[in-house]
Amino acid sequence: MVFKRLKKRVPSFNLQEMLIVLAIIGILLLIALPNLMPLITKAKSVEAQTQLKAIYNAQTAYRYMYSKFSTEMSELDYEAPLTVENNGTANYRYQIIEATNASFKARAEAVTDFDGDGIFNVWEIDEAGMPKQIIKD
Repeated sequence: MVFKRLKKRVPSFNLQEMLIVLAIIGILLLIALPNLMPLITKAKSVEAQTQLKAIYNAQTAYRYMYSKFSTEMSELDYEAPLTVENNGTANYRYQIIEATNASFKARAEAVTDFDGDGIFNVWEIDEAGMPKQIIKD
């Protein structure tokens, strides 16, 4: 018994059609990207707010134990995440700017420019516990 192979045409796209579709997608991305940059910056600033809240909690616990705020991160029960500069995932560098018996101020400075305008995002927190954006990227 001899079987005949039927050649059936499979619908597909040719190279030119695929390149045109990719070009259209690229143009749409270029149009949409400037509108998405503020959303990307806002999403990345959540990291700074979360970490500053952790520093606030560590400072509060330290104050309950020693009746003063700490000037050194190493004294707190807090370890800052590695930045992208140091093969980590954090987009911010954290530091304690000032600390007295009654107050403290910690800062989160962006290590990358999220929207490419040359301005780096900066957040601060104090003994009140509310993160404030000092420099908007």
